[in-house]
Amino acid sequence: MDREHAMRGRSRRRRIFAWAGGSLGGVVVVAVAALLIWSQLGVMQPEAEPLDAVTEDGVIEYADTSAAITLSPAEGGSEAGLVFIPGAKVDAAAYANRLAGLVVEEGMTVVITRPWLNLAFFDPRPLDAFTALAPGVDTWIVGGHSLGGVRACGLGGDADALVLFASYCANDLSASGMPALSIGGGEDGLSTPEKIADAADLLPAGAVLVEIDGASHASFGDYGAQAGDGVATISDAEMNAEVVELVSALVRRTD
Repeated sequence: MDREHAMRGRSRRRRIFAWAGGSLGGVVVVAVAALLIWSQLGVMQPEAEPLDAVTEDGVIEYADTSAAITLSPAEGGSEAGLVFIPGAKVDAAAYANRLAGLVVEEGMTVVITRPWLNLAFFDPRPLDAFTALAPGVDTWIVGGHSLGGVRACGLGGDADALVLFASYCANDLSASGMPALSIGGGEDGLSTPEKIADAADLLPAGAVLVEIDGASHASFGDYGAQAGDGVATISDAEMNAEVVELVSALVRRTD
C-alpha cells in the first residue's frame, strides 16, 4: 500500500508540474504576442510634406531598407557620418527632414536605423551593422532621440562622438573622453530639462549641453504631436537650422 500510495503521489506531482510548465509557457507566448502587437500599434508616422522635401531633393540620395534609411550626398563621398536611432515607436522616416541639412550643408552621410519592434531597447545590433551601409565614411557619430538616445549611449564606445536629442544616458560614459553633445528642448514635457540635467554626470566629461528655446519633445522629428509633451513655439525651419549648426560643431570637434 505504501508503494502504491507513493506512486500515486509521484503521478500527481508530474501532472501538477506538467500543468505548471504548460501554464508558464502559455503566459510567455501570450506576453510575447502582446508585445509584438503593441509594438506595431500607434507607431508615429512621418508627416508627408517634410519627407517629400527630402526624397525629392536631387542633392540627397535617399535609400530605404528594412534595416535603415540612408541619406547621402548624391555626388561625392562623405568623410563623416551619423548613425541615428529613433525614439520609441517613431518611424525612422520622421527624422529624415530634420537631419537632411547635415547631408546638404556638411556633406555627411546619415543612417537612421529601423529598430526591431520599433523599440531601440530590443535591438541588439552593433554599431557596425549600420556603419557598414556607408563603408567609405571614416568618422562616425552615434546619436538618437529619446529612447533611441539611451541606446546610442550604449553604443558610444564604438563611435567617435555622441549626440543626444531630448535624451540622456543610462550607462556611465563620463570617463570615455569622447566628444559629446546633448540637445534638449525648453518646452519638452517628456525628457524635461530637469531630467536631462539630473543625468548629465553620466555624459562624457566636457559634453556640451544645449537647450533650444521653444522646442518640444516632438520638435526633434516630423511626426506630429505626442502625448504628454509640451507645446512647441519654434518652427521646423528654425529647428532644422539649430540641428545643423550644433551637430556640425560636434563634427569639427572630432577632427
